[in-house]
Amino acid sequence: MKSWEQITNELRQPFPVKSIHFRVGARTKDKKKGIPLAYIDARDAMERLDQVVGPQNWQRRYPWSDGKRLYCEVGIRVGDEWVWKGDGAGETQVEAEKGAFSDAFKRACVNWGIAQYLYDMPNAWLELNEYGNAFKDENSLASRMAAWQERYFAPKENQK
Repeated sequence: MKSWEQITNELRQPFPVKSIHFRVGARTKDKKKGIPLAYIDARDAMERLDQVVGPQNWQRRYPWSDGKRLYCEVGIRVGDEWVWKGDGAGETQVEAEKGAFSDAFKRACVNWGIAQYLYDMPNAWLELNEYGNAFKDENSLASRMAAWQERYFAPKENQK
């Protein structure tokens, strides 16, 4: 049986860069540059939980909603003990209701350390496409992410 320390360490591991998606955060007034915000899909978080603790040792529940916002809790069992962590989210711009469920679940997973490191990604102003709604060079963005992730997860003695 894994210890809490082992579980926490495995949940916090980086995701393959191909699993990381980006949306545009802040934009310049002329909408030519934007700051990338990194995220994973809810399915990636589910897969991580399945791999680390097994599908029978985690569950989620949505104990509260006001119709537009909802709260999700993710429980992990080790032995006979269930520990719950949660967070909430509101409707999203795309598929509002479904998005709220996914976002609340992912936010609850962040409390377990899943993809939490993505919040530490340094801000950079990158060129946007002609519509100002996506990044012009997704390959370059993926390369930047890979390099940053490698530095971020390097053993502390190798960091300067």
